[in-house]
Amino acid sequence: MKKIVSLILALTLCLSCCLVMNGCGESTDYTVGVCQLMKHDSLDQATQGFIDALKAKVEAAGKTVTIDPQVPGEANLCTTVVNTFVSKKVDLIMANATPALLAAANATSEIPVLGTSVTDYADTFKSGIPANVSGTSDAVPFAEQAQMMIDSLGLAEGDQVGVLYCIDESNSAVQYNAVKALFEEKGIVVKAYTFSEVSELQTIVTTMASECKAIYVPSDNTVAKNDSIVGTICNEKKIPVYTSYGGTICYASLAIDYYQLGYRTGEMAAEILLEGKSPADIQVETLTPTVSYNKELCEQLGITVPEN
Repeated sequence: MKKIVSLILALTLCLSCCLVMNGCGESTDYTVGVCQLMKHDSLDQATQGFIDALKAKVEAAGKTVTIDPQVPGEANLCTTVVNTFVSKKVDLIMANATPALLAAANATSEIPVLGTSVTDYADTFKSGIPANVSGTSDAVPFAEQAQMMIDSLGLAEGDQVGVLYCIDESNSAVQYNAVKALFEEKGIVVKAYTFSEVSELQTIVTTMASECKAIYVPSDNTVAKNDSIVGTICNEKKIPVYTSYGGTICYASLAIDYYQLGYRTGEMAAEILLEGKSPADIQVETLTPTVSYNKELCEQLGITVPEN
């Protein structure tokens, strides 16, 4: 009987503690949900930058924050993730990539939502950016990217450049249309090579490598996650690949630092949580891109790296 009484008392004490500590976990001042579309290097860096910046700002203010990062893996699963955040009444949602941002914006008009790794907010929200949404953009100057490819590869009138992207990513289509117009001004032929399933990628890239002088890859999450397939095929065929997002498969890039992009998004989150700012008062920002060359890959492809 004494053991039973002791057990009941212990359970009662545990329940009381759970109620006080909010679910048997330490109480925090803020809770933030992170919906990252899928795992790949650029998105991973952006999420880590966000977490590092937000934690640093909140801790410096003497407060605490619990951050719950979730990676649904597919666009249609983002809705499930953000709906869970909404039901938990988190203080802020960070949406990493366009499908995640759309899901979050559709799920709530009250909880602040910050996007990152999103190319074009105006295209994403054609009727206007919601009042509870802001964030950072990974847009880059397409004209400069196109000219960099032309200059570094000696592209001339009649040469064909292939643009590879997933048809399910609207921002990739925006980038395709931009670079297509820029290349065609120089008489360079541009052809879109699109896919919807990753299983199609190897066949598509093999065809591209046989038809094109060079390949351009926009900030496409599906390609980025599987770009080793692109790199392997194109390196074997000696076809240079230029990516909008950087990475190891490109011979050169004019791209932003995704960690810093996420870091700036984390600073915005701190302004909302600590200073009471509204997303509507925070302008969408992007970063200044930097030029980089993969010297080893350039040597393999016979591309001269500028001395500066």
